[in-house]
Amino acid sequence: MYEDYGKDIVCAAVSSIVITTVNACLSIDSEATSYNQENDRFTITIKKQDPIIDKLIQNMMNLLTELEQDYPKNIRIK
Repeated sequence: MYEDYGKDIVCAAVSSIVITTVNACLSIDSEATSYNQENDRFTITIKKQDPIIDKLIQNMMNLLTELEQDYPKNIRIK
C-alpha cells in the first residue's frame, strides 16, 4: 500500500528479493527448501542445512530488514 497497485515499489522489492532467493535455493538443491504463499504471507521452510542456502536466506533477511527500516508502515517481518 505504498503506492497504487502496479506502482508499489515496496511490494516489487519484496517480491524480487524473495523470488530470487527461493529460485536460487531451489536451483542449488530442490529438496533443501520449500515455500508456501497464502494471501499476504510467504513462508519458506528450510528442510536441509546447507552453508550456501543459509547464506542466501541470511542475505534475503538482511535485505528485507533494510527495506522494513526504510518503509516501516509498509512491511513487517516476523
